[in-house]
Amino acid sequence: MEDSAPSDSRPPEPPSPEPSMSPRTLAVGSAALGLALFILVGGTVQFLNPAFGIWFTELFVFLALGWVMLRFARWRPAVYTGLTPVPRASTVFGFLLGVANFFALVVPIQFLAQKVAPEWLTKLFDGSRLFQGQTSVELALILAGVTVAAPLCEEFFFRGIFQKGLTPARPASPVRALVISSVVFSAFHLDPVGFVARVELGLLFGWLYLRTGSLWPSIGAHAANNAVSSVAFLVAKAMGPEASEAETDPRAVLALAGLGWVALLGLMSAARHFPAVWGRGTEAAPENARQPGPVPSFATLLLPWVAGATVSLGLLAAVDARGISLNYYDAQHPLPSLEKDAPPGLQAERSALDALRAGARRGDVPMEAYHEERLRQIQAHRQATSRQKQP
Repeated sequence: MEDSAPSDSRPPEPPSPEPSMSPRTLAVGSAALGLALFILVGGTVQFLNPAFGIWFTELFVFLALGWVMLRFARWRPAVYTGLTPVPRASTVFGFLLGVANFFALVVPIQFLAQKVAPEWLTKLFDGSRLFQGQTSVELALILAGVTVAAPLCEEFFFRGIFQKGLTPARPASPVRALVISSVVFSAFHLDPVGFVARVELGLLFGWLYLRTGSLWPSIGAHAANNAVSSVAFLVAKAMGPEASEAETDPRAVLALAGLGWVALLGLMSAARHFPAVWGRGTEAAPENARQPGPVPSFATLLLPWVAGATVSLGLLAAVDARGISLNYYDAQHPLPSLEKDAPPGLQAERSALDALRAGARRGDVPMEAYHEERLRQIQAHRQATSRQKQP
């Protein structure tokens, strides 16, 4: 009689279920929903509090929507988009490319765009206004938002989902998908003056994603661009009007662009000698990116994100109720902006109004005092304008 040895063979695991939608359908659907949420929800929250709104939009529009859509479509979000693994050398290389690219291409492109665009359009889409009237805590939140949250969440959405979904299988060319995703990425920012510069950035980020097969080099380049541009603005603001004039000097722009190109060419030359900076160079296989097992319903996937968004909005209302009220009042009573060469008396009045608003937000000054002074300055501005129009 033979002893029956235990068998090491196991029943084969059932294959992962097929995704419920194709990558292209996922990309187009996510972009359509993302645009609607970005304008309706993200825009509203950023109006309530810009510093909080940046984080809210990145986390609960771009990251949350993309994550839920991928899970619902039976994909593993981190694997599908290229968030895992994290290639350190490629990420550092992408960051350095982002710094060099900012000076080599973004600065001159944006300089030309501001020269060509009408002055009223440039003022309307002046991104520096984001930093005005903010507390030190809010400035820190804004800087962290544009250098951490925005690169991670936007690259996850625009490169990891949208560009990847439009990119055809090899050996077909990915150029069309790269261009389309770059244009859509720029269009989402709703800034016609910075449109061309952001298209160029989208091309850089998308190219890094295609070249390395990972999302992290594009995240690094995105973070570098946002960090350098934010720091440059804050330094120029601290240095006063002289620095602002230097920014518009064509010779300064050419000098910065020249330094940027030297750094850019140097990095590309170094990459030829150290090919490890390109990482694995391929995306994860589709079978590895599929989500095994049953997938919860769409409502179940969405619930924790909606709960988190609701709680965060409640905390905002509790912490900054006066600031939200002031933002609504300012929107209902718009105050014309002053020109740079406005009389010193008007500039002093406007500075006093800003200080009064800060005091009203802290609770040191009655809200009514700020309301009255703002209405007075609006009326005075209208009277001055009407006198200038009289023959």
